[in-house]
Amino acid sequence: MNDISEERREASQPSVEPAANDPAAPPEGGEAPPSPQSALEAELADYKDRLLRALAETENIRRRGQREREDAQKYAVSGFAKDLLSAADNLRRALESLPESEARDDKTRSLLAGVAATERELLAVFERHGIRRIDPKGERFDHNFHQAIFEAPNSGKPAGTIVEVLQPGYVLHDRLLRPAMVGVAKDGKPAEPAERVDTVV
Repeated sequence: MNDISEERREASQPSVEPAANDPAAPPEGGEAPPSPQSALEAELADYKDRLLRALAETENIRRRGQREREDAQKYAVSGFAKDLLSAADNLRRALESLPESEARDDKTRSLLAGVAATERELLAVFERHGIRRIDPKGERFDHNFHQAIFEAPNSGKPAGTIVEVLQPGYVLHDRLLRPAMVGVAKDGKPAEPAERVDTVV
């Protein structure tokens, strides 16, 4: 009797089931939706990543600008220096055209001394501004600083050695202004001795 009455009471009470559109109800998979706190943390992490990337990009731009400014200051005189190289060449040609030992009078010796002093002063100005002369006779050929004009066979020097400098080169700090024009030993064979001719008297 008691069992029958209990069954009737249970049947009369409505069963409580979560509504399909109830936002508080967990999804069918059993996983709870993300909480507002976790969503804010994800958004904060995204903004932090964007900020770090923007700061890194700004630092790269700053460094690049600083490097470009330094290069501009360092190599600003390159065009002017190139125009002066021919003047330095002409001073050297003037000195080589008449060695001091062949000067016959005091006026000529004074003139040569003045030209030599002018050349020294010009080269000193070059040095102060980071311009260095390249006169590589006897050195190994380096295509970064030298331009080969001819090869000299039977020079008695190892192959690749510079045996003659036709025109000196110049560098501005570590940047080439003009390569040195040179003649390079072709092989290491010794120079052939002159053939002896016996004269019969």
